[in-house]
Amino acid sequence: MTSLVGRKAPDFTSAAVMPDGDIEEALNLYRYLDGHYGILFFYPLNFTFVCPSEILAYNNRADALAALDTKLISVSVDSQYSHYAWRNTPVGEGGLGPVKFPMVADITKQIARDYGVLIDDSVALRATFLIDRRGTIRQALVNDLPLGRDADEALRIVEALRFHEEHGDVCPAGWRKGDAGMPPTREGVAEYLAKHHEAL
Repeated sequence: MTSLVGRKAPDFTSAAVMPDGDIEEALNLYRYLDGHYGILFFYPLNFTFVCPSEILAYNNRADALAALDTKLISVSVDSQYSHYAWRNTPVGEGGLGPVKFPMVADITKQIARDYGVLIDDSVALRATFLIDRRGTIRQALVNDLPLGRDADEALRIVEALRFHEEHGDVCPAGWRKGDAGMPPTREGVAEYLAKHHEAL
C-alpha cells in the first residue's frame, strides 16, 4: 500500500446521511471540509460488532474536535439507506442513534480503493486519515478488522498538528496538549532529550 501521507486527500462526491438525519445525495469532501481540518475514518460494515463502538466513541468526541476546527466524516461500503436505518436503531438494540457527522455511502467501493484501504474487494479496513486545512493528508492510521481504534488519538493528533503549525516545534513521542515541543534542530533534540528522556 502506497502511503497517502503528504499528498492531497483523494476527493469524492457521494451520498451521505447528514448529522440532521437527512440524506445528501452528493456530499463532496472538499466542499464539506471548506478549509477546516478533517478526520476521515473508514469502517467495514454497518450492523456489525466493533464498528458501533468506534463510531460512538468518535461521536462522543465530535464537540471536542469541532472546538479544534475539525470535522468528522465516516465512510463504509454500505448504502445511505443502510446508514439511515442504523442511525434510527436505538443503541440498546445494536444501533447508533443520531450521530454528529456525515456517514458516507461507498457502495461502489471506489472511495476505499482511492484511499488504499479496500481489502479483498469487499470492505474497508479500520483506517483514519487526518486532513489539514489545505487538503493534505498528515496522518494515516490503519487497523486490521478485529482491532478497534482509540478515538482519543484523533484528538491528540489534531492538537499536535495545530501546535506544530502555531509554534514550529515538532511533537515528540507521546506528546499531549500542554507538553513541551522540540525545536527541529540538533540542539533542540539534545536539550529536549536531556530533560525528558526518562519520561518517554
